[in-house]
Amino acid sequence: MSAPLDTGSEPAEPTTRSVTATALGSWPGTDPVEAALITRGELGDPHLPYLVQLPDRGIGSDAVGRTAAVLIELPVDVQPFGWRLVDRSGADQRRAVSALSTDINVLADVVGAEEQPGHELKIQLCGPWTMAASLYTHYGERALLDVGARREITESLAAGIAEHLARVRSAVPGAQLTLQLDEPEIARVLAGTIPTASGYRTLRSIAAPEVSQGWELVFAAAKAAGAGQVVLALPGADAPIGAAFTAGADGVALALSALAAGDWEQLAGAVENGKQVWAGVIASADHAAELPQVSRLVERVMRPWRGVGLPARQLSALRLTPAAGLAGHTPSSARAVLTRLTDAARALNDVRTE
Repeated sequence: MSAPLDTGSEPAEPTTRSVTATALGSWPGTDPVEAALITRGELGDPHLPYLVQLPDRGIGSDAVGRTAAVLIELPVDVQPFGWRLVDRSGADQRRAVSALSTDINVLADVVGAEEQPGHELKIQLCGPWTMAASLYTHYGERALLDVGARREITESLAAGIAEHLARVRSAVPGAQLTLQLDEPEIARVLAGTIPTASGYRTLRSIAAPEVSQGWELVFAAAKAAGAGQVVLALPGADAPIGAAFTAGADGVALALSALAAGDWEQLAGAVENGKQVWAGVIASADHAAELPQVSRLVERVMRPWRGVGLPARQLSALRLTPAAGLAGHTPSSARAVLTRLTDAARALNDVRTE
C-alpha cells in the first residue's frame, strides 16, 4: 500500500463508526413535505438525512440558485445564459431565497413531529469554484475570469454558509450538521477548459494554490459556524483528491466507476488518516427496475478496497451514495435507491465485523 497521504491535519478517528448511506442532494418532484418524509424515513439513524433540493420547482431551486440564496451582499438574477451578478437583488433571487426558507420550515415541521429525530443532518451547496464558473459578471463573462469576482464569491459564500448553518441548526436543534460542497467544475477550472461566453476560447486555468486557499476559507467558516464535517463532492475524472484533503476536507464524495488505481491509492492514504470516503455506487441511470443487487454493490466497493490493501475494519470510513443527485428519478424510484443503499451498507457492515 502507498504511504499515507498528507491530509493537512492530524489523524483522527472517523466520525462514522459503521458503513452508512446518504444521498447527494437533489430529489424528484416539487413537494418538499413528501421529499422530507421519504428521505428521513429511509435515512434514519445511523444514516445521514439531508435538506432536500427540488430542482423541478424551477428557477432558484437548481444547485446554483440554491447556493446563490445564501450569498451575502452579492445579488444575482437569471439571464438566458445563466445566473448573473447584479447591483441589487430582484425576483429571481427572492424566489431562490423563498424556496430555501420553505424547505427549512418544512424540515423543522417534519423533524418536530418525529418521536426520535436523528442525530445528524446534511446540507449541500455548490463550492466556491463551481460558483465562480457558473455565475456571470454584468458584462456577460464568467466570474471565474475576474480575480476580484472570484475573491468576492468565495468570501460571500463563506459568510453565507455560516448564516445558513445557524438557520438550519435552529430548525433541527441538537443535530450535528455536515456540509457537502459540490465542485463538479473543479477539474475544468484547474485544467483551463471552461469555455468563455462566446465559446471561441477557454478561460485560463486557476492555479492550485488559489483553489486551495478558497477552499480553506470556506472550510474554516463552516467549522467556525459549527459544521461537524465538510465533505467535497468531486467529479470522477481528474478529481483533485489530494488537494481537497490538504485544504482540510473531512471527506470526499466520488463516483466509484470513474476512479482509477491512482485515485484509490490516494483514498487509501486518506482513510488511514481518519478521513471519509463517500462512495457513489449506484449510477444515475440505474432506476428502480434496474438497480444492482446488494451483492454487486458490495463487490463494487470491496474489490478496489482490498486492492489497495485497506482492511475490512476500516470500512467504517465509508458512506454509500448514488453517483449523482436523484432528481432524474420518480419519487418511488428514488426511494428504492435509498433502500438499496442502506441494504448495501448493512451488508458491508457484516463484512466489516467478520
